[in-house]
Amino acid sequence: MNRNPFFALFVIVAMVLVGCGQRQAPVSDDDTPVDTTSAFVEVKYAKGFDVRDSADVRLVTIGRTDRFALVRSADTKVPPVYTKVVVPIRSTVVMTSLQLSNFTVLDAHDVIKGITGTKNLFNEDMLKRVKEGSCVKIGMEGNVDPELVLAAAPDVIFISPSKRGGYEAIRETGITLVPHLGYQELDPLGQAEWIKLVGLFVGKERKANELFSGIEQRYNDLKERLEGIDDRPTVFSGEMHYGTWHAVGGKNYLAQIFEDAGADYVIHDEETAGENVEFEQMYALAADADYWRILNSYPGQFSYEALKASEPRNELFRAFRERKVIYCNMKSTPYYELVPVMPDVLLKDLVAIFHPDMVEKDYQPTFYRLLP
Repeated sequence: MNRNPFFALFVIVAMVLVGCGQRQAPVSDDDTPVDTTSAFVEVKYAKGFDVRDSADVRLVTIGRTDRFALVRSADTKVPPVYTKVVVPIRSTVVMTSLQLSNFTVLDAHDVIKGITGTKNLFNEDMLKRVKEGSCVKIGMEGNVDPELVLAAAPDVIFISPSKRGGYEAIRETGITLVPHLGYQELDPLGQAEWIKLVGLFVGKERKANELFSGIEQRYNDLKERLEGIDDRPTVFSGEMHYGTWHAVGGKNYLAQIFEDAGADYVIHDEETAGENVEFEQMYALAADADYWRILNSYPGQFSYEALKASEPRNELFRAFRERKVIYCNMKSTPYYELVPVMPDVLLKDLVAIFHPDMVEKDYQPTFYRLLP
């Protein structure tokens, strides 16, 4: 495996200006016509969107109510309940790291004209474009500046409608808002499959299919090797913040990837989002768990001493005493910029901890490793 897993995803592409009027025939990077109907898109894992072809119109349904007709010519007639979008789009605004990850892996930074902010952004290409002014910072999701949005001149804006909202002002601009619901997917492969949706909008559906096929095969190959394994360690997640512990539910994305990695999450309810619980409640569930997973943005070198200092009772957990804390620091790792399109790598990181004999001896983790 490449020792620098972030390198391949940090690609810089020149930004283009938005034109007006009727589109010409779409072209690829080498100036050859793009046949947007030649790459059939099948949705296998994602629950949040669906795709159907109808003559020279591609019909996309997102969630229960949002419908888009993707066409190559503005003159193409579409069903009345669908919003027409001429593809490939030439400009857009992205609101989240998850959305950005889709554009990054598709080498489609050239269409990103606006982004919410750069506080937690690692991608050097996007940072450079923001600094140069070819990509506009529009404000945080839920509190964006409509004037800055208009300055970005996007064909469409990708949004996360159930997270922060606040889109009334930009909706009034008439710009097409496209929900990106990847964050709601409970299956790691379902979340990754949203690269197919973005591929449709940017005219790279063939590349999206190929990328996802590789992710799917690597993920499922490793998952199948662990099916039926008898030695399944237990694991819990999170830590105390402001007096409470956020515990994700037993049907959460995280619980699913633990299961696929050959471990048992200590919470077995049917909840997806989870809730805040008291320390005593978590201790009752996880006192004897084998592993403890922590993802945070600790300033400096995180350690067992820091974990104990944050909450003295943390040393009571067996996973603490036996030094089996699984850790990732988001200040040094672009976790949310990469994980949505790298569930196979995330899975392998966890398998390397839970079942090290299942991976090569010299495996170098990308996201998670045992805290020394």
